[in-house]
Amino acid sequence: MELKPEELYAILRLRSEVFVVEQNCVFQDIDNKDQSCHHLMGWRQDKLMGYSRIVPAGFSYVESSIGRIVTSPHARGLGIGKDLLRQSIQMTYALHGKRIIRIGAQYYLKNFYESFGFEQAGPLYLEDGIEHIEMLLPAD
Repeated sequence: MELKPEELYAILRLRSEVFVVEQNCVFQDIDNKDQSCHHLMGWRQDKLMGYSRIVPAGFSYVESSIGRIVTSPHARGLGIGKDLLRQSIQMTYALHGKRIIRIGAQYYLKNFYESFGFEQAGPLYLEDGIEHIEMLLPAD
């Protein structure tokens, strides 16, 4: 499914709002992976409240991945992040089979991802000046 121009604009705007402006992180968000990914969007009254991209195996990691997980500052505290991650996991399984999922998580969200079954899978590292860790969700 192709993104409509309005959807792509809303996605890039939300990612920039949070990852670049709010987190004060200058980085190249447009990384030539979006064209090969599936995009999960959560809307409320024509405003994008949450977003993630489902990355096929071989693009970011050997395993399938969920990336650019983000909620709008206007949606925080409403449980949208939990719903978004739950649906992202299910979409990844539906698209790529029930296999291990690997993510690069901001370290301060480690407990959040662990609550969904993700486990730390490597040492702390800096990416664009922000502490990250790789995490795996076992396939069971």
